[in-house]
Amino acid sequence: MKRAQDNPELAETLRRRRFLGVAAGATAAGLLGTGTATAAQTGTTTAASAQNGRGGPLVPRGHLGIQLYTLRDQVQSIGFAGVFEELARYGYDQVEFAGYTQGTGDITLKQLKRLMRDNGLRGIGSHVGYYSDDPKAYTFATNLTQVLDDAEALGLPHVGTASGPWRYGSTVDGWKRCAEEFNTYGAAAKARGLKFYQHNHAEEFSFATDRPDVRLYDVLLAETDPELVHLEMDIYWAYVAQYRFGRKADGSPAPFEPLNYVLRAPHRYPLFHVKDGEHDETVPDGYRMVDVGDGDIDYRRFLSAVGKTHGGRRDHHWMVEHDQPADSLTTARRSARYLRSLRCGGRG
Repeated sequence: MKRAQDNPELAETLRRRRFLGVAAGATAAGLLGTGTATAAQTGTTTAASAQNGRGGPLVPRGHLGIQLYTLRDQVQSIGFAGVFEELARYGYDQVEFAGYTQGTGDITLKQLKRLMRDNGLRGIGSHVGYYSDDPKAYTFATNLTQVLDDAEALGLPHVGTASGPWRYGSTVDGWKRCAEEFNTYGAAAKARGLKFYQHNHAEEFSFATDRPDVRLYDVLLAETDPELVHLEMDIYWAYVAQYRFGRKADGSPAPFEPLNYVLRAPHRYPLFHVKDGEHDETVPDGYRMVDVGDGDIDYRRFLSAVGKTHGGRRDHHWMVEHDQPADSLTTARRSARYLRSLRCGGRG
């Protein structure tokens, strides 16, 4: 792994940390000189502030990750080892898999696990296909036991799918059937100590073809067991959906706020995809995807609100993603730097 002096950005980060450490020590010494009671009161206040997250990072240490699909070109060119080394330099804590080889050829799960450990990274989850007509395909429907075996071997606490519940169409009953299958996968995952999750795109927030007054995402939430089926909200696609599906087929308003879904049931959302977009009504989605921090999605508001829920700073994990980055390593670095800069109770 490269040394700090070989990386000016990392060296500057370490310099600032040393400076802040010295400043904190000087402040503490000054307080001690004012009397024991004052120092004790200050210590209590500081401890309470830290516990409540005031002034601390909006994304807690240990909770910043990246979906490796973002870096698929780099995984193929420099391998998992090179990518993991870069991610560690940028301050990431976690990775979410999108396949366990990503075009690199043969690599074992044992090797992947060792590479993560060597770079101080944790595997937090994995995207696996939902179903396939091929009985040998690597999906939940066709090879559930193997999918769970592999997640266990890597030490992943979560394993899920980025496939929508479209297997039986876009009717209410079709989504109920999918929900039953998701409950089955969730129960099997829970028996292994894992959490099964589904990752949304925009279309999950569209309306049922047989019930144009019913939002399909609401069917998924209502028909899945909250103890068995969890959600990974892709925040960007949820706001695209807000733009695209804010009206019913008859044109009547049907507004919704993605954040409210999380606040109503925060325990169901252990994972989030953090991607950003510039609002642009000249394109069908209403947004153009950009690096995190360059767009119009209010991540300070979103992260702050989730962080204030019960267990909000402990139970949620934030995965950077960009579907088509111009330079994937630059996207990873800039997005991490922006998210690390956001502080509780400040402008960041």
